[in-house]
Amino acid sequence: MKRLLSVLLIISLTVSGFRAVADEGMWLLSMIGKNYEEMKEMGLKLSPEDIYSINQASLKDAIVGLGNEGAPFRHFCTGELISDKGLMLTNHHCGYGMIQQHSSVENDYLKDGFWAKSLDEELTNEGITASILVRMEDVTEQITKALNDTMTEAERNAKIRELSSKITEAAEKGTDYSAQVATMFDNNQFFLFVYTIYKDVRLVGAPPEDMGKFGGDTDNWSWPRHTADFSMFRVYTGPDGKPATYSEDNIPLKPKHHLPVSLKGIEKDDFAMILGFPGGTDRYMTSYGLKETMDITNNWRYEIRDVKLNAMREDMNADPKIKLQYASKYARSANYWKYSHEQNIALRKLNTMAQKQKLEKKYQAWADNIRTDKYRDVLSTIENAYESRKEEAYARQFLLEALLTGPDLTIFAFQATSFLRQLQNEDNTEEQKQAAVESMKTSAKEFYKDYNAGTEQKMLAALFTYFGENIDQKYYPEAYAEAHKKYKGDFNEWAEKMIEKEKTIFATEESMMDFLENPKAKKLEKDAMYEMAMSVLGKYREVAGEMNAKSEGLERARRLFVEGLMNIRSEQNWYPDANSTIRLTYGKVDGYVPRDAVYYEYLTSMEGILEKADPDSYEFDIPKRLKTLAEAKDYGQYADENGQLPVCFITDNDITGGNSGSPVINGEGHLIGTAFDGNGEAMSGDIEFEDNLQRCINLDVRYTLWIIDKFAGASNLIDEMTIIK
Repeated sequence: MKRLLSVLLIISLTVSGFRAVADEGMWLLSMIGKNYEEMKEMGLKLSPEDIYSINQASLKDAIVGLGNEGAPFRHFCTGELISDKGLMLTNHHCGYGMIQQHSSVENDYLKDGFWAKSLDEELTNEGITASILVRMEDVTEQITKALNDTMTEAERNAKIRELSSKITEAAEKGTDYSAQVATMFDNNQFFLFVYTIYKDVRLVGAPPEDMGKFGGDTDNWSWPRHTADFSMFRVYTGPDGKPATYSEDNIPLKPKHHLPVSLKGIEKDDFAMILGFPGGTDRYMTSYGLKETMDITNNWRYEIRDVKLNAMREDMNADPKIKLQYASKYARSANYWKYSHEQNIALRKLNTMAQKQKLEKKYQAWADNIRTDKYRDVLSTIENAYESRKEEAYARQFLLEALLTGPDLTIFAFQATSFLRQLQNEDNTEEQKQAAVESMKTSAKEFYKDYNAGTEQKMLAALFTYFGENIDQKYYPEAYAEAHKKYKGDFNEWAEKMIEKEKTIFATEESMMDFLENPKAKKLEKDAMYEMAMSVLGKYREVAGEMNAKSEGLERARRLFVEGLMNIRSEQNWYPDANSTIRLTYGKVDGYVPRDAVYYEYLTSMEGILEKADPDSYEFDIPKRLKTLAEAKDYGQYADENGQLPVCFITDNDITGGNSGSPVINGEGHLIGTAFDGNGEAMSGDIEFEDNLQRCINLDVRYTLWIIDKFAGASNLIDEMTIIK
């Protein structure tokens, strides 16, 4: 009896230490009924079928996952349909790369903004996809019935892949759909997602960068915020309404549902839900995984990217053309540069490590008191794996960030491997080889459009030097070691000779195009930069292999850890980690206390933009037209009851990367804002949700509409929408 009471007490303590609260959780749409009563109490007026249904139009039909043609299920952002003509709203930073690709020094859409006043002015974006969920299904039983505890993890994963392939093939057969089976809870559950994936997505509108990125790196991951972080696109179909690649004959999508846009405004404690495609969280991470994340992944990603960003920043500040060329690259790198730093600060301040250790202590007590040995050694296995692979994890991070993906040339040189294979293939006809050459020319033109040889030289020198100063020589790639020895560690001289003396065909667009006029496989294979890229990749794979070998048992142990947590209280409504599949989060509009004696209100206004505006700061400069309209308080129907123009607001919804651009929807199913960021005080949220501190930063849709209407004069877009007053 004592033993039974002990086990029950441990179970109670464990669950209380791992509870889910109203605003925590990224919930699967097909299971939303389990949360429905709580959502209703908070202010939801819709039925579960209004949110997710396969038989009638519902909110899910207005939610878009943005991806790339090569990886359509890896959604990098979310969008929402806001008209019956396929008009889509998302974040400015989600469309940033596409806006930049259409820009030139003569027509700088980043600097000046872009607005299509008619359909024929909209700009196509090759390779961008828009996924809309058709249905989802729990297929766990179909897969787990073929699995057993005697399987190795490799055998288990192979069987999962085999069955998943059969399930997706059956779901796609005879349709225009695309399907995936996604794993949940560390390979413990499995869900089928069926999408319609559209392949013609066109740029419609975007405010100037001074508004779309107002506050820059300084304001990133912080509140109060005053950023007009939105851009607009349109989804097109073939004339038959089915997905099709770009054609002049394509027509705007006629969605099953689009979101009405509300001008009613918001108040404290108003219900708010967000639907979108969150990219990834690690809520079930152990303290041992957390230590590696903090000490290696976050710490060195921040330090290495700091070197890279400094090299870019110097040239970008000196030359408008280089600033435009590197704008998107800089933004992508800087976002997780700051994220890594801020997350470590939050994890330490909130003592997340102690929270994890407390949970693990209770878990181990439970595992020691149940009859099976299945879970007993799980945590010790995890601990040993992380400890044994520590050195390789460090080296892998440096190889990845400093050498492989840090400079542009190494990754581009590596990508030429497929072209080299075409040249080496003796079975290829001359026509096939020429097609490969033309494809490489297209890739090269795209690459060198946003490339400056001098800037690349600085990045190569800085990153290669930093690598050599911080890593044991046994982890030097062979080509790197040879260069290090030849130049006595002076990679400034190496980079100068590599680029300025054009020791590589990759140095400039001219040298690449000269090579492509008469390409020879041996010349490419022996090229100095190609050899360096392949040497770096080889060492990276070698180190990753050693790291995996030392991680033996880790994957299984992590799966069993999560399985154990779920078995402790099977009746609990668990939510899986984010994995780029569609989710719903719900909460309310609310401020927060970031530190002692400070309270942040939930809403900002145009007054805050005028207070922050600084013409001497590239991060806080504003367009003259914006200032003129604001000073005249020419806000029209978009002002609140006090005559102010709302700009941004915060809610306590649970979001992460991938939710960028997600719609914030009120209890009636109307759009009230667009999610675009989180707050730095709770940057630990991807690992441990902080229910009193974590906030989602959103662009108020009234500011969005005011910019479209009053600032840009794009009333054609306003006329498309269903406006709720």
